[in-house]
Amino acid sequence: MPHPVAINLKTKSRILSVQYDDESRFELSCEYLRVHSPSAEVKGHGPGKSILQTGKERVNIANIIPVGTYAIKLVFDDGHDTGIYTWDYLHELGSNKDIKWAAYLQALLVAGYERRPDERA
Repeated sequence: MPHPVAINLKTKSRILSVQYDDESRFELSCEYLRVHSPSAEVKGHGPGKSILQTGKERVNIANIIPVGTYAIKLVFDDGHDTGIYTWDYLHELGSNKDIKWAAYLQALLVAGYERRPDERA
């Protein structure tokens, strides 16, 4: 699996840029990363048990903490800090961003939630 060679947070645009040694590069929004956190709070405690995250349109990353040589822990400004993002998981999120984002937007629609990315919380 590819290994990151650069990770940069663009706080104003709320984008985490991840560049891998296989030449792939992903621009992942903080909202996208937050709603796809690998934590039990988001994934649930088993298959099909995920918990839809809402109200994360303006979330930002407050801190990035290295976890060994295989991952980072993202600390979000909404207090969420329990997900460990492995290099493989970040690559998967980047590679499948369009599909995962569309599925998230569809889940919000089904739940009757309207995103408001331009409003201040």
